Amino acid sequence: MLLAASIAAGAILPAGCGSTEPSEETGSGAVRVLAAENTWGSIAAQLGGSRASVRSILVNPAVDPHSYEPTAADARAFATAQLAIVNGIGYEEWASHLLAANPSDGRITLNVGDALGLSDGDNPHQWYSPAGVHAFAAVVSADLAKLRPADASYFSQRREAFEHEGLARYNALIAQISRRYRGVPVGYSESIFEPLGQALGLRLITPASFARAVAEGSEASAQDKLTVDRQLSRREAAVWVLNSQNLTPEVQRATETARAARVPVVSITETLSPATASFQQWQVAQLEALRRALAAATGR
Repeated sequence: MLLAASIAAGAILPAGCGSTEPSEETGSGAVRVLAAENTWGSIAAQLGGSRASVRSILVNPAVDPHSYEPTAADARAFATAQLAIVNGIGYEEWASHLLAANPSDGRITLNVGDALGLSDGDNPHQWYSPAGVHAFAAVVSADLAKLRPADASYFSQRREAFEHEGLARYNALIAQISRRYRGVPVGYSESIFEPLGQALGLRLITPASFARAVAEGSEASAQDKLTVDRQLSRREAAVWVLNSQNLTPEVQRATETARAARVPVVSITETLSPATASFQQWQVAQLEALRRALAAATGR
């Protein structure tokens, strides 16, 4: 019961928040886990508990995961990791390169995209997919048990607590928003929001090509820009969801248009914010902000 209560409160080991050092609670024989992103690292730390030492490489919200330049320390960390977690799906090619350059017979590599049956070209932001999050938890738990079979029941308990207690508020908000606001038209600045928006049953009206161009750092078409401007200025979108970590000129203009038209603006981020938050604390805060904006826009 104490285990479940701890996870439900959003408490995780310090290492799960991207610390470069293991938790003091972690035993010397703990599974060494390295996650490229702290979005996945936070979950892995909660699933591993005191039997895993988890480090995340990308913990600074100001760093672009696509263009990150790995260090020699990152290479050493991958070389010594027993479980390496990378996002895949074309998101951080540097991580795959480091793994290839530092082979290890005893290491398990968890490529999230591969585990979810996705490939390059699919949306890489699967930590915004509730189904993807639950599937990831199952795979991590199984991989930890493979590496430390004597603690298989412990890892199973951690997963149960995370799924049913730690994610309780997250799951409840997703169900509530989906039930109350299904079909409400929403605009969004970047494809990062698509998995969550689709899971919530919202009607995503922004041209997918606009959101993809912003995510990939390319120029959106003139037609797409005009469409987004019309949707916001005429309040065809009830809410505008903004990735505040990627404020391109197009996104800034669209956000100004939304605010001028009094369309509620909801900010989300690509990585944990603040970096010390757990995955569920971060996601719950954003879901609650989205729920408030949808309520203000629809009167429901």
